[in-house]
Amino acid sequence: MKNKPQRMCVACRGMFDKDNLIKAVKNKDNNIRFDEGKNLGGRGAYVCKSNKCREKCIKTRGFNRAFKCNVPNDIYENLK
Repeated sequence: MKNKPQRMCVACRGMFDKDNLIKAVKNKDNNIRFDEGKNLGGRGAYVCKSNKCREKCIKTRGFNRAFKCNVPNDIYENLK
């Protein structure tokens, strides 16, 4: 039996199954968006689906750190 891929939450830094996280992707054109199907190419960052982790990601600007750039506010608004 295969192990499920594990990814780290940018808020709580915990390791979780990829299926249990929300994925944001930055593509080669530096466009950032959420990846519902988890199949887009590019740099990915993950956050837990829990309200606590989503709020912490917004407060600490977790995606800015993960993508090493300023992430537009609308991305954080959509995370709410």
